[in-house]
Amino acid sequence: MGQGISYGLAAGALWGLVFLAPRLLPGFSPLELSAARYVLYGLVSAVLLVPLWARLRHAVTGNDWRALFRLSLVGNLVYYLFLAGAVQMAGIAPASLIVGVLPVTVTLIGSRDHGALPLSRLAGPLALVAAGIVCINVDVFAHASASGADWRLTLAGIGCAVGALVSWTWYAVANARYLARFGHFTSQEWSLLTGVATGVLALVLAIPAVWLPHPVALDAPRDWQMFLIVNIAVAVGASTIGNAFWNAASRRLPLTLSGQMIVFETLFALVYGFVYEQRLPRLLELAAIALLLAGVSASVRLHSRRTAH
Repeated sequence: MGQGISYGLAAGALWGLVFLAPRLLPGFSPLELSAARYVLYGLVSAVLLVPLWARLRHAVTGNDWRALFRLSLVGNLVYYLFLAGAVQMAGIAPASLIVGVLPVTVTLIGSRDHGALPLSRLAGPLALVAAGIVCINVDVFAHASASGADWRLTLAGIGCAVGALVSWTWYAVANARYLARFGHFTSQEWSLLTGVATGVLALVLAIPAVWLPHPVALDAPRDWQMFLIVNIAVAVGASTIGNAFWNAASRRLPLTLSGQMIVFETLFALVYGFVYEQRLPRLLELAAIALLLAGVSASVRLHSRRTAH
C-alpha cells in the first residue's frame, strides 16, 4: 500500500502543473491549450509505444480501444477544456479547490467497490476534506469580492471547474474499474495506449482550435515559443509520466483510497499558484491545506489497519 500512496503523491505533484499552464498562456484559448497538449501527448506516447507494439498489437482488443477512446475523451480532452477555462476565468485557487472535491466524489461513487471501506468508517476523513474545501472557497470568494473582480466571469469559471470535476470523477472511477477487471496491461502500457487514443482525438479537436477565435484575454500576448515549451512540459510531465504514476497507484489501492490521493493534485496546484503569484497563503488557505492533509492521512491509516487485519 505504501508504494501505491507514493505513486499517487507523485501523480498529484505532476498534475498540479496543469493548473499553472493556462495562467502562463493567457493569450491562448482552452481549445488551443487542450488540442496542443494532447497532440503532443499522443506523439510522445506513440514514440514510446513503438518498441512495445510487436507484443501489444496482439493483446489490445476492440473493447480496449473503445474504452481507451471513451476515457481519453472525457478524462483528458473534456476535462482539460473545462479546467483551462476555469483557471483563466476564475483563477488557480478556485479551480484547484473545486476540482479538489474529487476525493469526496470519487470516494462516494467507489464506496461499494471491492476492497472499499464502508462510508460510515470514512465519515471523519471525508468531513475533514469537506471542511478544508469550505475554508478555501470562503477565502476565494471573500478575496474576489474585495478585489472587485467581474462576478460573471468568475461564475463562468466556477461553472467550468464544476464541469472539470464531473468529467474527472467519471474518469477516475471508470479507469480504476476497467484496470481492475482487465489486468493484461502494465500501468505504463495503459498510459501509452491512452496517450495514443487521446492524440487521435486531439487531432480532430485541433481543427476548430485553429479556426475558431479565442474569447479569453484577447489583449494578452500570444507567445508561441512559450506555448510550445509549456505544452511539451505538460504533455510529457503531467500526461505521460503523471498518468503512468496514477495507473500504478490505481492498481495498488482500493478505489476509496485512490480517490483520496487526488487531493495531492489540489495541494500541489495551490503551492505552484502561490509561487507564481509570489505570495504566502492566507490564513483560511493554510487551514484548508491542513484539513485536506489531515483527511487524507486519516483515510490512509484506516485502510492500513484494514490491510493489517
